Amino acid sequence: MLSPSRHRRIFKFPLKPLTSLIFTKPAFSAPVLADPPQPPATPHDAVSEIVAGITALGPAKFVTDHRFNALLSGLDSRQVDGIISDLRAEDLDCAVGFFNLLRNECGFKHSSVSRFVIAHLLAGRGFVHELRDLLHEMVREEAFLSCVIFTLLGSGSAPLLSELLWNSFNDWDSNGVVWDMLAFAYSRSKMVHDALYVFAKLKDLNIQASIPTYNSLLHNLRDSDIMWDVYNEIKASGVRESEYTNSILIDGLCRQSLIQEAVAFTLESEGQQSGPCLVSFNTLMSGFCKMGLVDVAKSFFCMMYKYGLPPDAYSYNILIHGLCIAGSLEEALEFTSDMEKHGLEPDVITYNILTKGFFLLGMMNGAWEIIRRMIQRGVNPDIVTYNLLLCGHCQIGNVEESLKLRDEMLSRGFQLIDTSYSLLLSSLCKSRRVDEALCLLYELEAVGLKPDLVMYSVLIHGLCKQGEVQRAIQLCKEMSFKRIFPNAFTHSAILLGLCEKRSISEARTYFDTLTKKDFIDNIVLYNIMIDRYAKLGDIGGAVQLYKQLTEKGIAPSVVTFNSLIYGFCKSRKLTKARRLLETIKLHGLVPSVVTYTTLMNGFCEEGNTPALFELLREMEEVVQPSHVTYTVIIKGLCKQGKLQESVRLLDDMFSKGLNPDEVTYNTVIQCFCKAKDMKMAFQLHNEMLKHSLRPTYVTYNILINGLCVYGDLRDADRLFFSLRDRNVELTKVAYSTLIRAHCAKGDAHTATMLFYQMIDMGFEISIRDYSAVINRLCKRCLTNEAKVFLRMMLSNKVSLDEQICSVLVQAFGRVGDLNSVVEILPTMIKRGMDPG
Repeated sequence: MLSPSRHRRIFKFPLKPLTSLIFTKPAFSAPVLADPPQPPATPHDAVSEIVAGITALGPAKFVTDHRFNALLSGLDSRQVDGIISDLRAEDLDCAVGFFNLLRNECGFKHSSVSRFVIAHLLAGRGFVHELRDLLHEMVREEAFLSCVIFTLLGSGSAPLLSELLWNSFNDWDSNGVVWDMLAFAYSRSKMVHDALYVFAKLKDLNIQASIPTYNSLLHNLRDSDIMWDVYNEIKASGVRESEYTNSILIDGLCRQSLIQEAVAFTLESEGQQSGPCLVSFNTLMSGFCKMGLVDVAKSFFCMMYKYGLPPDAYSYNILIHGLCIAGSLEEALEFTSDMEKHGLEPDVITYNILTKGFFLLGMMNGAWEIIRRMIQRGVNPDIVTYNLLLCGHCQIGNVEESLKLRDEMLSRGFQLIDTSYSLLLSSLCKSRRVDEALCLLYELEAVGLKPDLVMYSVLIHGLCKQGEVQRAIQLCKEMSFKRIFPNAFTHSAILLGLCEKRSISEARTYFDTLTKKDFIDNIVLYNIMIDRYAKLGDIGGAVQLYKQLTEKGIAPSVVTFNSLIYGFCKSRKLTKARRLLETIKLHGLVPSVVTYTTLMNGFCEEGNTPALFELLREMEEVVQPSHVTYTVIIKGLCKQGKLQESVRLLDDMFSKGLNPDEVTYNTVIQCFCKAKDMKMAFQLHNEMLKHSLRPTYVTYNILINGLCVYGDLRDADRLFFSLRDRNVELTKVAYSTLIRAHCAKGDAHTATMLFYQMIDMGFEISIRDYSAVINRLCKRCLTNEAKVFLRMMLSNKVSLDEQICSVLVQAFGRVGDLNSVVEILPTMIKRGMDPG
């Protein structure tokens, strides 16, 4: 093993005495207490009677005896201190029993004096676990007082308890054990400054700390250089290290990313008589796995055999976990098999690790296969297994399976963890099953778990997305009553719901309520309102809120300016929108891709191509344009009829590593269709396929319309029926386009057939659909065919409107079909229409 001096040379850590790590702060002076404690204020005969009664009857019988109830009910902590002190002299068991009975059965809060008396008694009898729990409880209960003292006087509770222990118990037997255990209790409670204070006292009193206490402190300091000071003091003290001492240090080096030092420390322990231990290797492997260096961890796994250290189940679990996190499930399963070959049975932890690995990749079938294998081997799933499965199904959106698992867990007496409830609530809300999610919230409370801010926020967001904003507001009030206070995210969900589902005035009222109460001055809430005003075209309302937030000293964000730019562009105030670019820079912000693209789209709509390219050049100096930016530019070029330039820009996108999306291609394809260049339009369609970009229904609507209007109707039919035979998604627009084209060509038979197919597909047929067909048939004087659609319309209980009736009357009149005119007139008169 490396000597302390060697450590300093290799790791360059200074060797300081541990006491130098204590912050120099004014100590809290506790009143000096005599030993033993002074007799209580209770009359001497009453105290004697209590002590005699406890000694004679024992504590349990004593407190149930009616003669002593009155005496006990009037006791205070100083009097109990005196009784315990007297009992200590008479009967140690009675003293401990009376202390526990008052604490556990009567809820009495003992003083630090009584606790230390009992601590010494437990230490003297070697009851280490009981002593540890007692002092840990004392330290934990002093936590609040410790915070107050630390704030006011500059110290925690350690100076107070140390002075009490020094002044009142210094010459008691087992005092050194109690001092050591007090340091351990502070360290175990993560009160490191207090632990260091007690360590300094141990050194002053020449009391040797035990290795568990040193290890606990070392563990708490493993994220800092100070751990070396603790380790060097352990070496200097001569205390026999445990196998965990080195592993804690190795873990600390790994956590601090000091990989070479961790390896060196592990391997150079070979010089010791014991050599590297299994725990050290496991710690090193765990550190590498946490950093994603699983291959390095595997090399140390193999090295263990060189040192005669066969890996244990924990070693395998570390590697299997690292492989699962890295996504190497096959290799993880191979290590599981290797584990069995070496006589180590995979335990529930192993199977849970594998289950988690599968669900992290969304492979729930694989996770269930692990569960089946687990049960076949006689290993029962535990609460972790169920929670993993439940979380996995929630993440892939399988709510039904998640609910089944929840029911099975409850039937087996297992409790869902908070994370499981949160994911289940989120899944139900995403599936628009908010009422079930609310029931789950109340179930959570019924089993003793407390809903948190995240759970309430998920539910509020779900209610708002369903348009039930008022219920969301009520739930927000309910959480406030439970002292779970909404944050900006919660309020933003409600504000978004009001903006999208209700009127802007309601949203503004809610917003003003928040700002008037000074509940929160959050830029996110302002951005929501400004964006809504901008999208509604109310640029005045957006600017007024912008002025309000600047007056309040709230810093606007780029999102704020993006919304204002959109609003000015929508209102065709492009000069003001352009000026906002400079305003963004004055606020120390950098315009985003959205900023430039929004502004460029405004100039595109105005047909100002020079301004468009000027902005592009300026943008490229600040931020990389996105594929949306290029789509806007392409749209501008197409509007100017510069189709070849738009195609060249498509090629430029690929050369710059930007992949055009469906919208980009659809924009260019539509322009070529309007230019009657159907060949180029289909060439672009084929290019989409070449780049693994799937054309959307919008793409095919554009192509079918282009063929119907500018090309050959027979080609449109071939494309349409080819797509339908290949089960490509076709919308009502595609059917309607083709039907109108056939009506215009006078092909009533095909139009009728397509119309019936459109109905069979389940599309909603409106009066506008009937009107479009009837108008075109009447223009072609196909009145008999128009009658077919009229009867179809009436049989489907679609009411005639004045326009259709007028078209039909005129068409029937032109062909001399007076009988049909007479049939329609009564319907027109009945519906209050003017026959003309």
